[in-house]
Amino acid sequence: MNKNELAKAVAEKSGLSQSQAAQALDAVLDSIEGTLKNGGEVSITGFGKFSVAQRNAREGVNPATGERIQIAASKAPKFSAGAKLKAAVKG
Repeated sequence: MNKNELAKAVAEKSGLSQSQAAQALDAVLDSIEGTLKNGGEVSITGFGKFSVAQRNAREGVNPATGERIQIAASKAPKFSAGAKLKAAVKG
């Protein structure tokens, strides 16, 4: 499912027009992105938690040459599924 398909599904379930659902979806995604960008986390009870994971600098290996390289520290988005979502997927 892509973003347009998700907006269409939201529109069908909520009674909103597809453009209103797309605007709502954009607002939710922008809010999550903004919170993560500022170092915060977003918890949606039963669904999951979006947070930022800190990755330390480390040494890696270039698979093509075997040469050792230094990988810089970085931040990455992280999602942890909630209990309700895990149960729904598990069946």
